[in-house]
Amino acid sequence: MKNISEIDKNFKVESNIKRENLQFWDAETEPFRIYGLLRENGRFCRMPEAVAKSVNEGVHGLYANTAGGRVRFVTDSPYIAISAEMDGVGKMPHFPLTGSVGFDLYVDEGGGQKYYGTFTPPYEVATGYESVIDFSSNAERIITINFPLYSNVKKLYIGLDSHSVRKAAPDYKYEKPIVYYGSSITQGGCASRPGNSYQSMISRKLDTNFINLGFSGSGRAEEAMAQYLADLEMSIFVCDYDHNAPDAAYLKETHLPLYRAIRAKQPKLPIILISAADVLIAPDTFADRREVIRETYQTAIAEGDENVYFIDGAELFAGEAWDSCTVDRVHPNDLGFYRMARRIEREIARLL
Repeated sequence: MKNISEIDKNFKVESNIKRENLQFWDAETEPFRIYGLLRENGRFCRMPEAVAKSVNEGVHGLYANTAGGRVRFVTDSPYIAISAEMDGVGKMPHFPLTGSVGFDLYVDEGGGQKYYGTFTPPYEVATGYESVIDFSSNAERIITINFPLYSNVKKLYIGLDSHSVRKAAPDYKYEKPIVYYGSSITQGGCASRPGNSYQSMISRKLDTNFINLGFSGSGRAEEAMAQYLADLEMSIFVCDYDHNAPDAAYLKETHLPLYRAIRAKQPKLPIILISAADVLIAPDTFADRREVIRETYQTAIAEGDENVYFIDGAELFAGEAWDSCTVDRVHPNDLGFYRMARRIEREIARLL
């Protein structure tokens, strides 16, 4: 049978990658399945642009960053290639390009998802790139490719051996997504690669779908955001925006109203309230804010809520070498995200 790109030029993706029988497919077509992202205005995004505009300028600037996005499928191809078209890339001095711009690859051959490789972008990346990862043996595998944390992706094409199996991946054990709302830390800054954000680690451990609504510097719980969050279909809501509240007074004005907006729409939804991990590093800044969040929790309990939970940020980096958990006294490195994931995961596992 002829390669479809020889019949219909619209299926042809130009590539410098040389692999036998290489053919690209649009990641938005069957059997590929996209998680954690919407499609609008010719690119992927995490929420509708109209909502993002109504919240604040920062959210509008970041809503198309693809943090938390994944594409999943099954194949026995001896290699996986990607060709990504982008209209915005995040380059920062304290953040590896493999995390802010890169995609990474996980495989499941029957023993859970395991990291296999990173589609590493070139340093000069500006409008997209292509990359390939080879396997050491042929086998049918469940594939998960994580999208970049701080970049905009217009299109993604998946390159496989044209003779290989292509099938849909099985559903997550928990398909209804966990929704995480918060700051740059929630968005994934500064993980070395997308799969090392704390939500991705939890997803792999508990086999859960999720949506990442972290917005760097811009998670401030405005009424428009609260109403959007309250209407989302989700299994658990994780509230982690402490860092982006300008001060404890602002947090006090917005934190309880955000909780109440969601509880009013979803009376049985488990809600997890988290205070900033940086309370260990900067107690003078974050101790008062932690008490605001604890007060929301205590108020909810006093009002009869039996499905609200509090995680003290002091527990998130706790343990040996806690001061080695960030790149800049604020944003977690991979150790920091691992510690966060393990603590938050315990709460989520109980609720699931």
